[in-house]
Order: sequence, then structure tokens, then C-alpha cells
Amino acid sequence: MNILFATSEAVPLAKTGGLADVAGALPKALNKRGVDTRVVLPKYEEIPAALIGQFEQVAHFTVSFGWRNQYCGLLRAEFDGVTYYLIDNEFYFKRRGLYGYGDDAERFVFFCFAVMEAVRYMDFHPDIVHCHDWQTGLIPFLLKTRYYHDPAWAYTKSVFTIHNLKYQGLFGIDLLMDLLGVGHDMFSADSLEFHGAGSCMKGGLVYADKLTTVSGTYAEEIQTEYFGEKLDSLLRYRSGDLVGIVNGIDDELFDPMNDSSLDVPYRNSLSRKRKNKLELQRELGLPQSEDTPLIGIVSRLVEQKGFDLIMATLEELLQEDVQFVVLGAGDAKYEQFFNHIAYHYPDKFAVWIGYDDRLARRIYAGSDIFAMPSQFEPCGLSQLLALRYRSVPIVRETGGLKDTVQAYNEYTGEGNGFSFTNYNAHDYMYTVRRALALYRNQEAWKQIVSNGSNEDYSWNRSAKAYISVYSQLLAHRKEKESWPVIL
Repeated sequence: MNILFATSEAVPLAKTGGLADVAGALPKALNKRGVDTRVVLPKYEEIPAALIGQFEQVAHFTVSFGWRNQYCGLLRAEFDGVTYYLIDNEFYFKRRGLYGYGDDAERFVFFCFAVMEAVRYMDFHPDIVHCHDWQTGLIPFLLKTRYYHDPAWAYTKSVFTIHNLKYQGLFGIDLLMDLLGVGHDMFSADSLEFHGAGSCMKGGLVYADKLTTVSGTYAEEIQTEYFGEKLDSLLRYRSGDLVGIVNGIDDELFDPMNDSSLDVPYRNSLSRKRKNKLELQRELGLPQSEDTPLIGIVSRLVEQKGFDLIMATLEELLQEDVQFVVLGAGDAKYEQFFNHIAYHYPDKFAVWIGYDDRLARRIYAGSDIFAMPSQFEPCGLSQLLALRYRSVPIVRETGGLKDTVQAYNEYTGEGNGFSFTNYNAHDYMYTVRRALALYRNQEAWKQIVSNGSNEDYSWNRSAKAYISVYSQLLAHRKEKESWPVIL
């Protein structure tokens, strides 16, 4: 089984968010199960020179789209047993950052066409092209239209994964018509048109053979008006082809027994874990105390992540015997608020504006509790990392958070964290206070941490689910190939 991942980012080459973690870790897990999975993405300036130096050029060719004829280079290298291809065009990709440019439509339309052409130069014929988010959404569209009879793509099926439905790649219809070289007939409501604009996301949602998203609950949520971002009716129509599969984490990359960022390695020992808390408190200038519960937050500082709830309750919660550590960057109002709190509560609150992988790992390891009260969360990786590092998550019951965190039940002893249903500051604060109270009950806390340690948060389970999706498509393809030809 040959799978080609088409993605706009992937670890270890380029990353802005969780998509890169998925596109880096899932192929490794699939390959371990005998699937030949390869990854193709743009050659960004952001990719470290040490990694670029390991690539060799496979081919160079011209990509024609609309009226444009652009150079394209194809490079290849292998990391951790996974083959990566880079699409090289300095005009589009030799610039700082991955996204956010005024010509993003042209950049990623080019990328989609370049992937379609690059397959001719790979020693690899994909049985399935697995596309991720709007930047690659036009590949299933091209596969079903312009490249439908192209031998390079013979019998190839497509899977499109929604990582976050909110970001849809919306551009003017005239612009996309020009870039794609198609007419108005491709911009009807049942194709690429979306409320007067053209949608790259709909290229995947309408034309891919199978749709997946990153948790079972999110798959259900996006079929409702509240979460559906005006695509809920289309997703309900395609519900038979939509599967929710929870993301995993790379349990070799994130291992508290073998993490060089930590002062004291540990697995399930809370006493050894708390030595990392003492070192984190020392590093961030907080009073050192094993007994004081420490709540960690590692996140983009944006509304989606529940920061309105955190802002509304933080000063009241700081009246408790508790400490908070926040790492992240984002909206100015949250950054300013947390800097203000850190100034006025230096013994209870520390903030680091920005992102630092080493510090993030130390927060996962050093915190007793991890707060993630998201407004919506397709899957979420932070709660999985927290559980991996034996930090107990507090989450709102939405998307992947609902699928991975079960509220602790004092009567049955079941549950690996704390959760609340309504997006409400009082419910969040009550849940935090409940967690703080149970933290002081040593036996109950050991049980909660132990429950979390028994779960498998690796990509193993998820990889099996994706292989099932791929196998269904290939079985269906073989059935069609075996149909008699009636002349």
C-alpha cells in the first residue's frame, strides 16, 4: 500500500501548529505497519539548513496552471525511515514564514499542481493521496477533473483530513478561476463556490473519496450549525464518508524517561515528577514547594483556547494556594493581561510570551494540573502530552478533549482528568477548585494519575484506524476494476 501525504507543513522540516506534528508522526507509525508512506511539502526558507543539506534533487520541470508556467524542483531525503519530497520554487516559498501572504492563493494552487506533476518523477505510484487542510484541498479536485485520465494518477484514490474547519482558504472566484484555468461551472454550490467566494477547503470536502477529521466528537460537531462554519449541510451530506480518528503523539519523542529537557527522568513516580516541579519553580522565580499545586498552560493565546474563561477567573483563583505557569503567544490583550498578573502576583504566576520547546516540556513535566478549557478543539495535542507527562488535564467537553479526557468519578475511581460542559467561567472555576481539592487527597490523586498512565496515546491505535480507511478505499477500487466491461 503506497500513501502520499500532501501537506503544507511537517515535522521535522517546517511547523506552525499541530498539523506538522501529525504529518511528521503518522507516516512513521504507518510505515512501521508495512505501509510505504511518503510526505511532500513546499521547500520553505524556514527549513533548517542542516536538514536542507540532506536533500538531493530528483528532477526539475515546468508546472503550468492558468496562464502561468513556473519552474519546479523536486528534492528527496529520508528522516526516521520516512521519505520526504520538497517542492522547490523560490518565487513562492523563499520567504519568511509559511502563510499569511497576499498571494497565498497562488502559492498553494501552484503547490497543488506541482504535487500532481511531481508524481511523474517519483519512483513511487501512490495508491492514495492523503491531503491535509485547505492548502492541499484542491488536489482531490484536480484528481477528479484535470488529471482524471492521467496515467500518472491511474487508480489513485484521495483522502482529505480536516484539522480545523475554521480555516478554509477562501479567495475570490475570479482569482481562483484564473489560477485553476476553469470556468464558472466549477464554482457552483455543489463544487468550489462558498457564499460568493471560492473555497479551497471545498475542493477536498466535495471531491475526496474519504473525509477524516481528528476526533470522533469533532466529526459529529462539525455536522451541526454551531461548529460547522457554514459547511455543516455539506458534511451531513457526506457523513457516510466522514470518519473521526483521534490524533496521537510520538511517544518516543515525548518520553519523560528520556527527555533531555528534564532535570529528573521519571515514568509513574510522582515524587520524581515533583523534583521537576521544584526546578521549574526555581527557573521561573516562583517559591519552591512540592505541596503547592502548579497549573500549567502551553498554548496559542487566542480566544479559541478558552482564555476568556481564564482571564475572568484568574485573580479569584490566585487567592487559593496555587501557582500558574503560562507559555504562549497570540492576541495582545491576553499577552498584556498575563504580564500584568505576573507583575502583581510574582509568587504565584509566571508567564513566558513566545514559544520554547524546552520550556514547554518542562511545564508538562513540572505541572501537576494542565488547563485547556477550549471553546472548540478539533483534537488537541497538549492534553495528550500532559497525560504522557502525568499532568492531570482540566478541559471543556468538546472535540478531541471530550474523547481523550474522562472526568474523575470519586465513587468508581474512574477518570483521568477533570472536565466541564458549558463554556462558562463559573463552571471552569468550579472545576479548577475541584481539582485543587482532590490534589490534596494523595490517594485520589495517585489514582487519577494512574488512570491516565494506563491509556495508549501513541499513534499506534490511530494508524490502525487510518489503514482501515485506506483499505476500504482500495477494496472498493479493486471491486470496480473487476467489473465486466459491457460493449
